Amino acid sequence: MAARPLVARQPNERLQALIQEAACSNAGLARRVNMCGAEHGLDLRYDKTSVARWLRGQQPRGRAPAIIAEALGRKLGRTVTIDEIGMANGKNLASGVGLQFSPTVVGAIEQVCELWRSDVGRRDFLSGSTVAASALVEPSRDWLITGADAQVARTTGARVGRSDVEAVRAMTDALVELDHRFGSGHVRPVVVHYLNSVVSGLLAGSYRESVGRELFSAVSRLTELAGYMAVDTGQPGLAQRYYIQALRLAQAAGDRGYGGYVLAAGMSHLAASLGNPREIAQLARAAQEGARGQVPPRAQAMFYAAEARGHALMGDARAFQVVAGRAVTAMDRAGEPAPASGGGSGSGSGDDPVWIAHFNHAYLADELAHCHRDLGQADAARRQAEEALAGHPASRARRRAIGLVLLATAQVQQREIELACHTGARALEILGGLRSNRGSEYLEDLQQRLDPFRDEPVVREFGARLDAQAA
Repeated sequence: MAARPLVARQPNERLQALIQEAACSNAGLARRVNMCGAEHGLDLRYDKTSVARWLRGQQPRGRAPAIIAEALGRKLGRTVTIDEIGMANGKNLASGVGLQFSPTVVGAIEQVCELWRSDVGRRDFLSGSTVAASALVEPSRDWLITGADAQVARTTGARVGRSDVEAVRAMTDALVELDHRFGSGHVRPVVVHYLNSVVSGLLAGSYRESVGRELFSAVSRLTELAGYMAVDTGQPGLAQRYYIQALRLAQAAGDRGYGGYVLAAGMSHLAASLGNPREIAQLARAAQEGARGQVPPRAQAMFYAAEARGHALMGDARAFQVVAGRAVTAMDRAGEPAPASGGGSGSGSGDDPVWIAHFNHAYLADELAHCHRDLGQADAARRQAEEALAGHPASRARRRAIGLVLLATAQVQQREIELACHTGARALEILGGLRSNRGSEYLEDLQQRLDPFRDEPVVREFGARLDAQAA
């Protein structure tokens, strides 16, 4: 039998340059990759010989290229993409689209439009993306130290006016309402196509300075919504990219308050879903520092609540208590929000911007219920979950379903198993009409907490209902 012809590999000069820049030996890189992989649940056993093979052009399989990029990024103190280490293999996503906090407005427009195009046209790559841990916190640093853009006006392209900005805001409000009622699985494709087909053309148009700032503000909010919807459809790596670009667009809008909201409500909660409690607190504190003196008490309460989540997940009850107290104090100063006026000016009623007008005592109670749950404080978790449910209207279907699961979880912690299954069944009924990955994850967590009581008939019945709905 004739020997199979050998395929000549090209030396990986990109990887070689990065290893030299990081002042890292082959053995040292192998150790870092193995440690990074262990954090992601991977049993990697690379050594200096493995790295030598990579440098000769061999490409490891599976998730290894992303882990290598992350390990080098940590050593260098910045985000490193798969493309930079020479292991993109032609995949557009691997180029790191959406992961950069662009230093220029032009670059920001190019970056976010490329993200939208990639999301619409190459979803097979984007849907499989993983979160780059260093890119959770790094953009917040860039945002903190970067001054406002001196100019955003453009003089080429189709004319963009305030009516175009109003259209984006109105579309965003409508999509938010649909998302609350039906879940992101029904709505996110509409958001992405609208961004790619309509909004990208507006950003590339011509507009005065004042209109440009308002346009970037409106687009930032819609981009953040797309990021949240990516979380709700089980795509955290994609969500991260949308959040980074929403943060950059908020910078172009000159809106430090909304930039803080993206960090605290978006990126911090993403870190929570990924189990990175230290990053949760870091991002929330960055929001507080970067928006200091530029947000109303309601936003301050939300920023403090986000930090409290991080302390609770780290098991630091004392730090949680201090920060939670600040959140409650700020919310008491804010009172209850008045009904929104429609968002035409980008503001809600009174002094609250439209993006924070929804955050009331019920939402704060929801956040604190999560914290008490994570600290194992069942009685307090139950009280906060009940308060949240009392304040969430029926139109906030997903929020009510999650509140019911939080309540059921507290009831499990109190050993009230039959009541917990009854509460969980109410959540299951609501989630049956939604397409929400987040809701499914909460139910899975509840089922795991019920597992020690799996021999009880009521638990078996609840498990059968979950299986039936999943089928």
